[in-house]
Amino acid sequence: MSDLLDKDELKSALKKCPEWEYEKNSISRVVEFEEFNDAIDFVNGVAEIVEEAQHHPDINIRHTKVILRLTTHDAGGVTDADIELAQRIDNLID
Repeated sequence: MSDLLDKDELKSALKKCPEWEYEKNSISRVVEFEEFNDAIDFVNGVAEIVEEAQHHPDINIRHTKVILRLTTHDAGGVTDADIELAQRIDNLID
């Protein structure tokens, strides 16, 4: 299990993935698409990444908007595993 990031470590780590925001022991990002099918294709791509990492986000799909939330439940907050996964998801978007 990864160690929980302290406030300074988290602030520094979020510089690597600036589209993500910290809130309530997790980081989240909202991604919007032109079409519903584009959102679903993105979620399918995320599914492949998270299965490989064995670290799963909460995913909320609202038509063309996808909300991702990452936390390491066993640690009670954000860890390096969450930051690494956020970066991998960002690479899928870019």
